[in-house]
Amino acid sequence: MREQQKQNIILILADDLGYECLGCYGGESYNTPNLDAMAASGTRFTHAYALPLCTPTRVQIMTGKYNFRNWKAFGILDPDEKTFGHYMQHAGYKTCVTGKWQLWSYNPPSFEPEWRGQGMLPENAGFDEFFLWHAGHTEDKGSRYADPLIFDNNGLRQDTKGRYGPDLYVEYLLDFVKRYQNQPFFVYYPMALTHGPFMPTPDSLEWIENRHKSNVGNFKYMVEYTDKIVGQIMNGLDDLGLCDNTLVMFIGDNGSPTEVVSMLGDRPFRGGKGKSTDAGIRVPLIASWGNNETGTSVCNDLVDCSDFLPTMMEIVGTSLPSQAICDGRSFLPQLVGKRPNPREWIYAWHNPLPGWAKEGYYLQEWAQDQTWKLYDDGRLYNLVIDVLEEYPIEEDTEESKTARKNLQSVLNRMKQQQ
Repeated sequence: MREQQKQNIILILADDLGYECLGCYGGESYNTPNLDAMAASGTRFTHAYALPLCTPTRVQIMTGKYNFRNWKAFGILDPDEKTFGHYMQHAGYKTCVTGKWQLWSYNPPSFEPEWRGQGMLPENAGFDEFFLWHAGHTEDKGSRYADPLIFDNNGLRQDTKGRYGPDLYVEYLLDFVKRYQNQPFFVYYPMALTHGPFMPTPDSLEWIENRHKSNVGNFKYMVEYTDKIVGQIMNGLDDLGLCDNTLVMFIGDNGSPTEVVSMLGDRPFRGGKGKSTDAGIRVPLIASWGNNETGTSVCNDLVDCSDFLPTMMEIVGTSLPSQAICDGRSFLPQLVGKRPNPREWIYAWHNPLPGWAKEGYYLQEWAQDQTWKLYDDGRLYNLVIDVLEEYPIEEDTEESKTARKNLQSVLNRMKQQQ
């Protein structure tokens, strides 16, 4: 890593975009030239994992903790938590969040009213500036796309009529970067795209006719607009001469919507949002850091969302407070060509309850590596030959017996900490 100056960080979290959507992962249904170019010049991780739904992933990525340590309710971030925004501020960085918030007062008034007005407001989350959709009550959230309802540090924006939300989020991001280009900055961009409703983009034929009509066929335009926005960010950094001292990371928060079927190579691939299979939790992760790094272009090491906080802390050259709990492991060595200390396993605790419209979900725990996955109810799967987990291992071989023993020890250790 470069030592002469502090490095900037931009973290982009796509919403409901599975790895099968990107050309660099073998996707054939959508054109993603900017993300593919970012992967070609940077590092593409093949075994990055999130949780099946957005709030669990967001809580984990922002705090570096497994959900059993700080889960409250869906759409809620514990107001007593410290986020990577707080830690980056403490490290001397200017911080900004733009895009989707949805971490305060998620439920409508009539459902579980005890969660009304609960969670963390963006102004308390460690960000000097924010520009966000769904920063308040759920019933007042409005559109995230055409004519969006957006709040910033000064309140409700009045200049969004006729505009497209993702255009405004990225405009704010680039303006922030331009204003603070002479000091270290951290930008967190939790995107609105490609989450439903499946609305037209300004590049869709339907944009002029009815920009508020949802149609799953618009998912293609939404994926390609996501890629377009990434290109705008990379071009904006290049114009300011910031590419070589700005790490840009792009990751998905969970799998694609189940309504969407894409082509992964020569086979159809249905999105698995909400499911604990690879279709729901294996996500794209691409990192680009200018032209001078020597990291591996394709990395098969395990990464999960708790790993971002320690990676960022290592980049900025500071440590977390001694009393802070962090479950992650830095993947900085993989980015800079140093000898890595990769994870041997990842662990997940997923329970999106309590939460509005989350009927049918329940607590799931599992541990896995690149080949094997063990649930706490004893189901074991070989992910190489059974990626959608249709055939649990009925009779152990020596190999599966060893995998079961190793992963069960992980589950046991995590149980002891709960």
